[in-house]
Amino acid sequence: MSSHPATGPGAGPEPARGPVSETTHTQPNDHPHDQPWNQQRLRSTNEWLLLERLRTGGPASRAQLARDSGLSKPTVSAALASLEQAGLAREAGLLAPERGRVAVLYEPDPTAGHVLGIDIGRGWLRVAVADLAGAVTARRDVPNHGRTADEVADAVVEAARAAIAEAGLRPEQVVHAAIGTPGVWDASQQRVRYAANLPGWGRRGLFDRIGAGLDTTISVHNDANLAALGEYARGAGSGSKVFVYLLIGTGLGMGVVSGGKLRQGAHGAAGEIGFLPLPGGTASAAGTAGTTNSANTLEHAASAEAVVRTAEQLGLRGAADAKQVFDAARTGDPAALAAVQREAEQLAYAVAVAASVLDPDLVVLGGGLGHSADLLLAPVERALHALTPLRPRLAASLLGEDAVLLGALATALDTARPEVFRRRSASADRG
Repeated sequence: MSSHPATGPGAGPEPARGPVSETTHTQPNDHPHDQPWNQQRLRSTNEWLLLERLRTGGPASRAQLARDSGLSKPTVSAALASLEQAGLAREAGLLAPERGRVAVLYEPDPTAGHVLGIDIGRGWLRVAVADLAGAVTARRDVPNHGRTADEVADAVVEAARAAIAEAGLRPEQVVHAAIGTPGVWDASQQRVRYAANLPGWGRRGLFDRIGAGLDTTISVHNDANLAALGEYARGAGSGSKVFVYLLIGTGLGMGVVSGGKLRQGAHGAAGEIGFLPLPGGTASAAGTAGTTNSANTLEHAASAEAVVRTAEQLGLRGAADAKQVFDAARTGDPAALAAVQREAEQLAYAVAVAASVLDPDLVVLGGGLGHSADLLLAPVERALHALTPLRPRLAASLLGEDAVLLGALATALDTARPEVFRRRSASADRG
């Protein structure tokens, strides 16, 4: 089992393959104050600074980089030469000003490394390959037909390897894979907990199997957390101070982003709102089994299966899934409309709890049922107003079922970018 890979320039040998915890890296040095200050480290720090400026600020000339960074033009020129030699930066074109010389523009080389994002759900397995700029170069969405945990793990590896081949890459060119899954990753036990909808998914060694099959480092993350990150970065949550994402599908989960950072709690279980007991019920059954299968829990009452179950109890026939229930509601079917209203009331309870604890400015409805936000938002808001004076703004997910996958890619990139810098800088130094 590996811990986090070291990411500082000259930080040692390549990290062991295997699962790592949920924390990601954004700097090229893990412990900068533990390392002696020397010319090599200073040069490496300057190169990282300029590379990050190019990534976040767009292509720039030597003169612009010198102005932005405060470094001298000779220092910038030397750093860019090193970055080009290492394959980390490249020429992006020419800038012809009205006066003066034509300037060469530089940008990070997005092909210096690649990452995998993986979304594991009970119904679907979604995999995408992206370059270091975050551009998706290949994607596979396959039904999850695995009957055992090992079959699911092997299907994930197969889909990922197919996507890597489709992108024209070799497996060793993938620097890191971030995996979204129901449940909570337990780093001390190296397994997932509370993933009741994927039988056997809590077995130890399962993610070692995936990591070995992918032959790269992996990190394991709660799917609602990744969806929240994806929606915050590229969807409806952008710019929110405190943002809550409700993932409503086979299960019920919640991700919280505050001040641009994911909030996971002391044990990674922040947002496991599916365990919440319903008014008048108890959580004893759920707490004992470590699942949310108890009829007293919010997940049992508000998941996609609950919509189908409620619709059947109210007289709707022939609805195989929640989508068909919502489709029937759009035609005016009274049983389907009543089932949608019941779902809205349960979701309003979840939002009321989140509002009282977190005071979010925005709550986004996502996951499979997020596709039906056109029918849910208004009744959820009405039910919320009847429950509490705390009324955050409600919105539908803009990313839909891609939210987890996009969050996984963003998380993988946070780890991969400094790691690629470390590897390539060290290789260039040896050369």
